[in-house]
Amino acid sequence: MGRGLPNYTTSEAGNPFASGWYADPDNEFYNGEYWVFPTSSLTYDEQTYLDAFSSPDLVHWTKHPNILTTANFPWATRAVWAPAPISRNGKYYIYFGANDIQTNDELGGIGVGIADRPEGPYQDAIGGPLIGQYYNGAQPIDQDVFIDDDGQAYIYYGGHGHCNVAKLNADMISIGTFDDGTQYKEITPTNYVEGAQMIKRNGIYYLMWSEGGWTGPDYAVSYAMSTSPLGPFNRVAKILQQDSAVARGSGHNGVIRVPGTEIYYIVYHRRPLSETDGNHRVICYDRMYFNDDGTIKNVEMLVKDNFEDGGMIAWKTYGGSFGVSNGQLRTGSSLGGKALLDTNFTDLVYDADVTINSGSGDAGVVFRTTNPSTGTDSYNGYYAGIKTDGKVVLGAANGGWRQLAIADMAITTGTQYHLRVQAVGSQIQVFVNDLSTPKISITDSTYSSGSDGVRVYAVDASFDNISVAKA
Repeated sequence: MGRGLPNYTTSEAGNPFASGWYADPDNEFYNGEYWVFPTSSLTYDEQTYLDAFSSPDLVHWTKHPNILTTANFPWATRAVWAPAPISRNGKYYIYFGANDIQTNDELGGIGVGIADRPEGPYQDAIGGPLIGQYYNGAQPIDQDVFIDDDGQAYIYYGGHGHCNVAKLNADMISIGTFDDGTQYKEITPTNYVEGAQMIKRNGIYYLMWSEGGWTGPDYAVSYAMSTSPLGPFNRVAKILQQDSAVARGSGHNGVIRVPGTEIYYIVYHRRPLSETDGNHRVICYDRMYFNDDGTIKNVEMLVKDNFEDGGMIAWKTYGGSFGVSNGQLRTGSSLGGKALLDTNFTDLVYDADVTINSGSGDAGVVFRTTNPSTGTDSYNGYYAGIKTDGKVVLGAANGGWRQLAIADMAITTGTQYHLRVQAVGSQIQVFVNDLSTPKISITDSTYSSGSDGVRVYAVDASFDNISVAKA
């Protein structure tokens, strides 16, 4: 994967695409690069700064720390949330919520920063909040700024279950007035909670938002369509939600469009399955497709990793010496070193390219895995691999090893083999290179679900093109 047109099915180099706890991402395309601006997912009092990430290809990301800090916004002291970036008049703007005000007696709301570069530093454009009061019941947070084809800019925003739209004047730092003399119009669609996002495609305005509780598993993204930027916005469907095999709390999104194409991605945050802290959120993206009638298809959170980004952000290791080199996950020889994804698949199709570089043992994949720890067979789950003595093996571990099946196949050191496991209920099949005829096909019901990963025993091995999908 190089720096050509980023036409992917998901973040092919793995989700999350950035390391650290982040949430509420929004994005822009600046100077030939994709920029993502998230909230720092910390306690409210620690949320005093914003970072950003840029990429030429949606694969290789550069972190830009502290692009905006409360030191440059004396009125903003905490809870700096949901940055919304946009460029106009030769300047770069960031709109953000601050202080989490609960009443009109408090200082805070939506501020605006201005800078000469996308990475800042952003300075206070007006010396106080742009929107510092509740209007129509909408808490002044979770803003998105959109410039229509006629040049009119709008700000969509709101928490506490209410969504407003307002005009922005051409200076981008003051609120305009509608023809009827009002400044804030409520456009709240059914089930709206927070996280307004606006895009326009083929003359249709898409208002997207988050519903459910942000710390809960039911956080999700829904959308509405209209022929006007002011609505009405009638809810069409929920398009992104938790997947018990992949992640929970999927929501608060932006939309990436590859310029000049119909390639769209939804960028959003989610909570890894094993995390229980509400602030442990990560930023991800997946492909977003449209139906012929303009409606949006349900988004599938895919699990892939080709390691082209040079990292292994989503992986946790148990023994071994894992690292990424030359676009592959590589580990030196160990007696049972494992690297696992935070997944929980039941019926699955698991693909991986496996190369044994040296040694006299085996390398392969683990699936339906629970209770992992460091040690040769220190996990509960299945293992399928290739052996240097010319075998394909399938077994089950629970602190010890139970071989379930073995088959002959010539295995050459330094040669890459495509390994596929298909497990549906108790039926388990293992394919190597030939994906039409399994090398192993058995029935075993010891384990029904769990995480997925890779493992070695007494070999140096490389892994690539990981994909885990529902069968």
